[in-house]
Amino acid sequence: MAAENAGTTLTSGDYIQHHLHHLQKDFSFQNAQQHSVVDFSVFNLDSVFYSVVLGVIACFFLWRAARKATSGVPGRFQAAVEILSEMVDNQAKGVIRNATSRKLVSPLALTVFVWIFLMNAMDMLPVDAIPYLWHSAGPAMGFKDYMRVVPTADVSTTLGLSCSVLLVCLVYNIKIKGLGGWAHELIAAPFGNHWFLYPVNFLMQLIEFAAKTMSHGMRLFGNMFAGELVFMLIALMGGTWAWQFNPLTGGFWLGFGHVVAGTVWSIFHILVITLQAFIFMMLTLIYVGQAHDSH
Repeated sequence: MAAENAGTTLTSGDYIQHHLHHLQKDFSFQNAQQHSVVDFSVFNLDSVFYSVVLGVIACFFLWRAARKATSGVPGRFQAAVEILSEMVDNQAKGVIRNATSRKLVSPLALTVFVWIFLMNAMDMLPVDAIPYLWHSAGPAMGFKDYMRVVPTADVSTTLGLSCSVLLVCLVYNIKIKGLGGWAHELIAAPFGNHWFLYPVNFLMQLIEFAAKTMSHGMRLFGNMFAGELVFMLIALMGGTWAWQFNPLTGGFWLGFGHVVAGTVWSIFHILVITLQAFIFMMLTLIYVGQAHDSH
């Protein structure tokens, strides 16, 4: 796609790179830019903002459903929340046998599912809707002209979530097995309680925790990043058609393809955003359930 923007030519690559760039700040809240794959001196302000806002919205709706709950015939909103809560609780019962643990883990899993679903659902908004509004408002307030609205398409968000799950698993390992019991398990499993295998067992345990945490976060990130990128490519089809509109040329079919591809991908993506939230929730339950098991 070619377009004129402030006297410069905006190519398709420029368009995608701009949309994939986060609004980044350092911890002095000054404009910053990430220069390496891992850079703890900066954070993505847009991901933090939308994550917090959507987390508050998720908690508000769940709180409101609990507050308005009645013993009579439930309304549609209460019925939907009850069905969702029962589904999560049934999944938790199948994985975590400890009823006391489920009192915390089940609400945690429900919150994780709703929160991630809402963050994923931001991908259903038109690609340029919020960035277009930010194009004028952001620089006017001293911010850079970057804005990404899908927090789960940011690897720092998804790995942050998976590291939080890891922390919960470590807490339950110590709570259920005791500090001494868990420490013994770290060096005695999976190859047996033999002193000469202690270093190998400990290394394997570390690899297991690291692999589960990385795959937990990267799976969600990869799917949502790919979905966001597909929406950008579909938007480029429509942008090219609108810029070079001529019913007598082949460019017209780009507009037709934009509508068809956008509709099909949006419908399919509804399944993707729901499934990814469910998978993340289920893996959370499974990993916490494994923390209750002894080798």
